[in-house]
Amino acid sequence: MKKISLIGCTGSIGRQVVDTVKRHPDKFRIVALTANCDSAEFERQKKELCPEISALASEDRQKALSLAEYADADIIFNAAGGFAGLEYSLKAVQAGKTLALANKETLVCGGDIVIPLAEKTGARILPVDSEHSAIWQCLNYNCSAPVKRLIITASGGAFRGKSFAQLKDVTPEQALAHPTWRMGRKITIDSATLMNKGYEVIEAHVLYGTPYERIETVIQPQSIIHSMVEFEDGAVLAQMSYPTMELPISLALTYPDRLDTSLRPMDFRTAFSIDFQPMERADYPCFDLALKCGEMGGIMPCVLNASDEAAVNAFLSGRIAFTDIFKVVERVCSGFAPERADSFLKLKETDETARRKAEKVIQGLNRFA
Repeated sequence: MKKISLIGCTGSIGRQVVDTVKRHPDKFRIVALTANCDSAEFERQKKELCPEISALASEDRQKALSLAEYADADIIFNAAGGFAGLEYSLKAVQAGKTLALANKETLVCGGDIVIPLAEKTGARILPVDSEHSAIWQCLNYNCSAPVKRLIITASGGAFRGKSFAQLKDVTPEQALAHPTWRMGRKITIDSATLMNKGYEVIEAHVLYGTPYERIETVIQPQSIIHSMVEFEDGAVLAQMSYPTMELPISLALTYPDRLDTSLRPMDFRTAFSIDFQPMERADYPCFDLALKCGEMGGIMPCVLNASDEAAVNAFLSGRIAFTDIFKVVERVCSGFAPERADSFLKLKETDETARRKAEKVIQGLNRFA
């Protein structure tokens, strides 16, 4: 039986991890639970799962962090949201643990320190993001396998087909109405701006060691092909399934084996189309900005992430317009130089500074301009 320490247990991914574990009580047991703050969901999980230990980061940060290196856990599943998730990953990797990674900020912000640390300690990082799980599967679970090109797919989000200029007056409710995926609020807005796809390109560069010029992104509206890998001989392998996070979550827990899931089987007896559309950077300013920050490297992806998080929160609370998300992030990023990201302390200071600068930009924007 595989024992799991679940970080971020009450979020969207965390709840799906719990559901997966409950479907296979003979295979998995959650021995540790961590959430940011107390809630009815957290209390329900504790009562139902009976973990050996649990912690709330808002009450005891050090205890919560210790569960990322919990000795009795075979796998640390990091489903924490935001920059705070990076520190949990560092704890797990430092301890040489197997890390199932659903926290984007770990590689987007901290890739320069996380990957070398994992190589030093022998920690294994298992990708949970659907796109990176797809690539991982196509590479036969070998992140260092040689490739000619990685092709990351995007649904296009809630506003696919609309120009940036048409989106000034869209509401949070409209932006949260994703056509194919059901996710947390922050990642859904990032999907609508295509910032999330930029993050995934940065993650792919870090996790697979692939140069940016060999990572391509295409629009795949049905969200059936989750990513593809092209090899030197021209062969292209793709991983496909109906859109759900259950498969990548399950695979991260069962690797190197596979178990039955509740996924609806692909029905090839019924006619359907799989479409591809070009992803032009110039048409998606948040995506383009993310790639520029990734290519600059150093602290710039951390600046990008912090300012985007502040801007998305401001949009969701009605303080700025949807198109102002890009304005906030661009203005903050323009005030930083790509210094080395050589420690967690450096990244933490960068994150805090970028958030403060983002708040000043938000305050200065005229919501109705």
